Amino acid sequence: MDYRMWVAFLVPFFTVLLITPLVIKFAIKIGAIDKPNERKVHQRVMPRLGGLAIFLGVIAGYCVTGLYNEKITAIATGACIIVMLGVLDDLFEITPKVKLLGQIVAAIIVVSSGLTIDFISIPYVSKIELGLLSIPVTIFWIIGVTNAINLIDGLDGLAAGVSSISIATIAIMAASYHKVLILTLSLILLGATISFLFYNFHPAKIFMGDTGSLFLGYSIAILSLLGLYKSVTLFSFIVPIIILGVPVFDTTFAIIRRVVNKRPISAPDKSHLHHRLLALGFSHRTTVLIIYGLGILFSVSAIMFSSATLWGSLGIVFGLLVVTHLIAELIGLVGDKYRPFLKMYKKMFGRQ
Repeated sequence: MDYRMWVAFLVPFFTVLLITPLVIKFAIKIGAIDKPNERKVHQRVMPRLGGLAIFLGVIAGYCVTGLYNEKITAIATGACIIVMLGVLDDLFEITPKVKLLGQIVAAIIVVSSGLTIDFISIPYVSKIELGLLSIPVTIFWIIGVTNAINLIDGLDGLAAGVSSISIATIAIMAASYHKVLILTLSLILLGATISFLFYNFHPAKIFMGDTGSLFLGYSIAILSLLGLYKSVTLFSFIVPIIILGVPVFDTTFAIIRRVVNKRPISAPDKSHLHHRLLALGFSHRTTVLIIYGLGILFSVSAIMFSSATLWGSLGIVFGLLVVTHLIAELIGLVGDKYRPFLKMYKKMFGRQ
């Protein structure tokens, strides 16, 4: 590996390692704390501005690697807006509408720079040009991925670990295709996020808060956009979705759960993937490790998908859909009575 890539990883890693204790003290001093309630798993007051340490680590990596010479001003501006939103939410708990408005502004800034999804590539079939739809599709993609990471931030080390797995997968694929900008950005983010896990893995000393989860979600959305941008050979539209399998899986079944139970889609609940695993008796640490394992499964599948044959690609997608749906039914992710696959299996094989 080029020494510059080592610098891209190590500088943010050690920056976050050194600065996080200071951020912990700062968060407590200004009142950026997370108090326990009926929807949360933790039982004590925790500082929740950890995402600021990740962001500062990324800034350090951005400076030492010379990325400021690249034409990514719009991306950096959007990131600053997202981080400011997160800090405000960690301090004052701003409304979802305000957060959404800020995310839309950040996404519009990115889109205005010309970074858009101009087409959807269906491997071995065709390329669908989006035309004018490229702008709303790109904005939706940025907002969707940003919030998907935010939704899984429910246990110590969960969002940081799942994000690290996704970012590492993007880095591996970028290296394979010699995409230096994507690889450098990925390694900077990976170094900062892995370092943060030393303080965030169970038992956590600090939460990343919305500052961290929104920033990581935004960053992963941008990395995947850079892969999609003018480059059919690096990422098909499906690959980033597979890489983001865990948050996509949890978010999709959260929507299904609320529709089936006739509840508003935006209504919060305590039935997410990590909640269900905890309810089955798994410990906090084991639950996080199980979800890491699921994230690795998606990541390996994404790497295989990117170089598979047509039938191999279809097989991977079908296999993932079946496996994830069975997992959802087994752990009651939608509800105890929602088990169409298992009921069909019992009917076919006569199991009662």
